[in-house]
Amino acid sequence: MPRVLRIINRFNLGGPAYNVAFLTKYLVPEYETLLIGGEKEPDEESSLFIFKQMGIEPLVVNEMSRSVNFLQDIKAYYRIKKIIKEFKPDIVHTHAAKAGALGRLAAYNSNVPVVIHTFHGHVFHSYFGKFKTTIYKNIERFLTKKSSVIIAISEKQKHELCVEHKIAPIEKTKVIPLGFDLTKFTDNQTEKRKIFRDKYQIEDGEICILIVGRLAPVKNHPLFLKAIKFVKSNSTKKIRAIIVGDGNLRENLMQQCRDLNLDYCYYPTEPKKTTVIFTSWIQDVSYPLAGCEVVCLTSFNEGTPVSLIEAQAASKAILTTKVGGIENAVNSNAAFLIDVADENLFYEKLLMLCNDDQLREKMAIEGKDFVFKQFHYTRLIQDVKSLYSSLLKP
Repeated sequence: MPRVLRIINRFNLGGPAYNVAFLTKYLVPEYETLLIGGEKEPDEESSLFIFKQMGIEPLVVNEMSRSVNFLQDIKAYYRIKKIIKEFKPDIVHTHAAKAGALGRLAAYNSNVPVVIHTFHGHVFHSYFGKFKTTIYKNIERFLTKKSSVIIAISEKQKHELCVEHKIAPIEKTKVIPLGFDLTKFTDNQTEKRKIFRDKYQIEDGEICILIVGRLAPVKNHPLFLKAIKFVKSNSTKKIRAIIVGDGNLRENLMQQCRDLNLDYCYYPTEPKKTTVIFTSWIQDVSYPLAGCEVVCLTSFNEGTPVSLIEAQAASKAILTTKVGGIENAVNSNAAFLIDVADENLFYEKLLMLCNDDQLREKMAIEGKDFVFKQFHYTRLIQDVKSLYSSLLKP
């Protein structure tokens, strides 16, 4: 049985964690997998509960962290090399940037036959300045030469990697979209909706607008809050804005609420009825998705947006910025895709979705079949099995 060493950046809650969990569990019996990854950051929610529920025991490499730390990174590199020597994998498959850098170097220098890297997103715009971005691009170009195959998670991302940023040659890059267990977003929605709305004091007739993600600059939450202010000022409908997630920018966003004269609360410590509610992390987002009417995403940059895939599975109308791989991840009939620079249009479309019940309901039913066909984990497993088989052929 071929052995796979799967390496993820860190065990934080998000799409990559679910995908490596599915690949670790469901590639058996054809492949034996050892999953390793770094520790989550202090402002992130742990994903280890996912693996526990699936009966997977990953190995945490404490030396591997999100930020660049040369001493710790060197320690992580040698720790990975030691794991490779002991496990003797036929394939090393890395996921996201830090794991991709340390894991690929360790695999290449240990003569692992097949080295694969999946870009779950990239940092080639909207993260750093020009100088730092150039350095990261050159590092990724170097690492691509040490890789057997590069995996992009959408056609749009492949174009960015191969054409716009020239990170990898087209012939070396394969597109394998992410995969998820989407059934929980269709099961027991009525019950979940009541539980969620009761907890957060959302009344019948109130339009609940949801955004899910880290409270980080690239997620562009200020646009969301400005849009909420616009709708509240221009609609006769009662609205509630739910911000699921947490991070270093929470205090800044609360200050923006004060500047916009939006009443808000941080629900874990001050549970009360306000227009804007910061919930912090919620492990099972099928509850807020069942409880809302509209799902927003405001990012400057995205790979494949998990929250929008889940929103379509839950039959929700979507309003999103048009960046990264989003156009490949949503059914255009289920979503309004807006240029990230056109803030006024974003406001107007959110107002339209809140005011027009029929439009919202029409859009809500359009995405479900699309995401179940394109993004269910069974398709992910088959795609990866086929790729591994082709690369291991003598």
